Amino acid sequence: MHAGLISALWLAWLVYWLAAARAAKNDQRRESRASRAMHVIPLAVGFALLTFPRVFGPWLDGRFLPPTWAGYWAGVALLAAGLAFAAWARQHLAGNWSATVTLKHDHELIRSGPYRWVRHPIYTGILLAVLGTAIALGEWRGLVALAVVTAALWRKIGIEERWLRELFQDQHARYCAEVPALIPSVFRNSATQ
Repeated sequence: MHAGLISALWLAWLVYWLAAARAAKNDQRRESRASRAMHVIPLAVGFALLTFPRVFGPWLDGRFLPPTWAGYWAGVALLAAGLAFAAWARQHLAGNWSATVTLKHDHELIRSGPYRWVRHPIYTGILLAVLGTAIALGEWRGLVALAVVTAALWRKIGIEERWLRELFQDQHARYCAEVPALIPSVFRNSATQ
């Protein structure tokens, strides 16, 4: 259909992401390069699957969805919504954000904005955007990319949760009990809202 629109949305998001990175606080603690590689490499593979269709072989070019305008535009809508949600979360996180797993000087446990609904809204947004891209493309490579990106982010979440639990202890435990990691719960107990 229009792969150019998909690329343009991802590129606009990336430009914003790089520009916003300048406002991050200084690091107090940072994950090792080896640890970072364990999720950065799979993320790169996932995005390469979406970006370079012929690199991974013709078997991934097969379609799991027929090429329809409705499917394409539904996928683009999910892509745009996911990128917007991730950008909103990134803005709300402000100086506490980092591309790597870090703890910042004067790190804060953010529980407002999109962090009211999910503990990792940036990852929720990215996963929604990858899902939308997979639907818009309609090819198996999109679903493989979604699986690879999900696994990489799930690993990263585990490290972040452990570090936040060490830093914020009971406060983080309450947050985990009240707010899901990735998928917002529409059936939350009204006492926790």
